[in-house]
Amino acid sequence: MLAERGISVDRSTIHRWVVHLSPRLLERFNRRKRAVTGKWHVDETYIKARGRWMYQYRAIVSLGDTVEFWFSEHCDLPAAKRVLRKALARHARPDRIVIDGSQTNREANIACDTESRLRDRSRRPLKWIGIRQSQYLNNRIEQDHRRIKRRARPMLEFKSFGSATITLAGIEMVHMMRKRQGRLALNPTPTLKEQFEAVAA
Repeated sequence: MLAERGISVDRSTIHRWVVHLSPRLLERFNRRKRAVTGKWHVDETYIKARGRWMYQYRAIVSLGDTVEFWFSEHCDLPAAKRVLRKALARHARPDRIVIDGSQTNREANIACDTESRLRDRSRRPLKWIGIRQSQYLNNRIEQDHRRIKRRARPMLEFKSFGSATITLAGIEMVHMMRKRQGRLALNPTPTLKEQFEAVAA
């Protein structure tokens, strides 16, 4: 948009804008984000930051919409639980969660499902969330990881964990906008620019 107006801006300035504005825009976008249900695919991918590999935990539905994400320094049970707790707090319970062969992800699913059932106050019996564990059924989320990594790869490597967390959150938000996951009235098929302007308003 700046190039269209003939404005030249240094990349460090854009980086400062991202760090400053990305959390605020994501917070506003989440208020307008559509709820998702059905079958979730949960997996983690590798992102390099501060000279070592870290992990972007992600969850999507079968149709491709992003459910939740969480950037972590470690690939362990607390990190896997964190992304599932966030997803269950924001969205309705899924019918089934598809994971790879990781035992850690399986334990996190069982623990978070139990917590969710204990906190439920609706007085109606809740079904247990089904877990489908297969290395070969998570191709859908593996393909979705590629779009995030394609954006992160030209940045070569993040210099700090905090910067990586904020920048990846901005990348995820733009990715959700491209999938048209926000609730915007009057215009059923808004462009990415129109969605940015609506979120920023």
